[in-house]
Amino acid sequence: MNIMMVTVTERTREIGTRIALGARKRHILYQFTAEAVILSALGGLLGLGLGFGAAYLAKVLADLPASAPLWAIVTALGMSSLSGLAFGIYPAWRASRMDPIDALRYE
Repeated sequence: MNIMMVTVTERTREIGTRIALGARKRHILYQFTAEAVILSALGGLLGLGLGFGAAYLAKVLADLPASAPLWAIVTALGMSSLSGLAFGIYPAWRASRMDPIDALRYE
């Protein structure tokens, strides 16, 4: 959530410009919520890749049986996306409620 709050703060002028040009609050809300979910899902994919790499190394180097069932992979990606959604809603809501005049003045 903190990263998304910083993102909203850094992009205040962009948000103000979009609102001043006619973007509706829901468009701003969808944009930042989707960004949070995509970033979290990509983080989940990166974590899965590192996990598979570690499992492969354990299998090759130590001859340990290591594998992940499909349900665990789907659950991991679902939970990372869900956490992105949960922690991305408040920053997206704040971005969508900005006053365009104040946002354009922000530096």
